[in-house]
Amino acid sequence: MKIAIPKERREHEKRVAASPDTVKKFVGLGAEVIVETGAGDTSSFSDQSYKDAGASIATDAASALKDADVVLKVQRPLTKAEGTDELSMFKKGATLLSVLAPLQNKEQVQAYADAGVEAHAMELVPRISRAQSMDVLSSQSNLAGYKSVLDATAEYGKAMPMMMTAAGTIAPARVFIMGVGVAGLQAIATARRLGAIVTATDVRAATKEQVESLGAKFVMVESEETGEGEGGYAKEMSDDYKKAQAELVFEHIKKQDIVITTALIPGRAAPVLITDEMLAVMKPGSIIVDLAVENGGNVTQSKLGEIVVTESGVKLIGHHNVPSRLASDSSSLYARNLYNFLSPMINKESGSLEMNWEDEIILGTGLTRDGKVVHPLLNDGGN
Repeated sequence: MKIAIPKERREHEKRVAASPDTVKKFVGLGAEVIVETGAGDTSSFSDQSYKDAGASIATDAASALKDADVVLKVQRPLTKAEGTDELSMFKKGATLLSVLAPLQNKEQVQAYADAGVEAHAMELVPRISRAQSMDVLSSQSNLAGYKSVLDATAEYGKAMPMMMTAAGTIAPARVFIMGVGVAGLQAIATARRLGAIVTATDVRAATKEQVESLGAKFVMVESEETGEGEGGYAKEMSDDYKKAQAELVFEHIKKQDIVITTALIPGRAAPVLITDEMLAVMKPGSIIVDLAVENGGNVTQSKLGEIVVTESGVKLIGHHNVPSRLASDSSSLYARNLYNFLSPMINKESGSLEMNWEDEIILGTGLTRDGKVVHPLLNDGGN
């Protein structure tokens, strides 16, 4: 079995889908690994490190992909309309593992089927116990939450911890985390380590214990309505709940120095958590990091790829692809996710790939098979 690791070509992407460590493990299972030259450069993995792990180095994408049985990628392949037609380089029958955003790119999913490619969307790995080590959303969100605090601190014009000096005392920064998933929890932990006073909110009451275990205070609307969605994700709330939440946030946000928003709803635009009215009452010099900006944003005035300063002096940070800003570590974790997903499907005797389509993990991620779109989310219109 041949596994190809092409260079990522989408803008703002510095990660790579395999590390020298996972390459070595795949080779140990009997696979042949081909890495496109320069694929790991922006993640601090040299061609030589891949060669030392047992991979061969291809001169270009076409050479890496032409005979590959399995293709590992971070981002979905580029289309002809976007420039380089990566999908046309795949051989018929190849298996693709990547983050594919299928609900937002249904036409491209059909293109995988038409090309005879078996595509698996890694972000759809079901949230069950035995799949935790394959969960790319968790591994990447963890690093994004950490980096969001560092990005905020870099733009914040004051110190984070309380400092008692001969010249006087500096008050600690107040940090508010909105959305307590993996990214939010890591943001809480990081802000606490830096000495800030941290509060957090979430529509899921079950997150209160996690927030408090990290030394932060939980702020939540008192309601019988539950925000627990399928698979542990948050679900969209009623208009009455949203109104009550907005009122609570409006009062709380006035006192905050740094706010980090992380709220996402699978398959939908990110919910708006911070409105123009809320921005207007925040302190000049305060910082907001919108981790949902690529999905429409949690903040009305945030802009993707920009740092915006509002009329009242609030700085909004909307970086592209935050996990990619820590490319070496995020690549290493993502590569392990892919290895953990793929290795149980590799026949240890022959080194061939044997996908078990009766496994709920394969069923949960599989988009296309035998020239057809097979995922129920796509066949039922995503509802």
